[in-house]
Amino acid sequence: MMERIWPTFLAALAAREQPGTTLLALQGPFRQEVGARLFMVMTFDPLTGQSQRVHSSHPNEYPVTGSQTLAPRLVVAHRCRGTQDVRRQYDRSDRRVFPDHELIRSLGCESVANLPVAFADAIIGTVNLLDVSGHYAPDRIARIESLSPLAAAALLAARLAGTARAAVRDVRQ
Repeated sequence: MMERIWPTFLAALAAREQPGTTLLALQGPFRQEVGARLFMVMTFDPLTGQSQRVHSSHPNEYPVTGSQTLAPRLVVAHRCRGTQDVRRQYDRSDRRVFPDHELIRSLGCESVANLPVAFADAIIGTVNLLDVSGHYAPDRIARIESLSPLAAAALLAARLAGTARAAVRDVRQ
């Protein structure tokens, strides 16, 4: 599978428009190999607890803007879990975890798979996939995990692009 995906992904990494081109190239294999009605990528800063959506398959419903501080218990969960997958079926009892549960359901999503992405022994972000109830069975979780190298490269590209934009702003000021 990866030998088929890498050439397109590497071409996206080399493209000018970053991180958008790379994150869109990441979305393709996840949707094709695993399936996801809703696909999002979030960066995560383990020092500040700040999380930022950097890609969304549904930008009208889930725009790529701003950042949020994760609840302390979620920050601890990110730090403790390492690179283990987080898999769960969404249901109405998850309103505490998903304040946007009504929007999620309106998109036909009741199943969630989150892939924490690590670099240098720290979580740097997540790939969040949502689909119909029961969609993320063990075989799909295995496919998600097999795509984690792409996710790591894409999240590092997103961080590098952000750092480069900040450096350009600083020079111009």
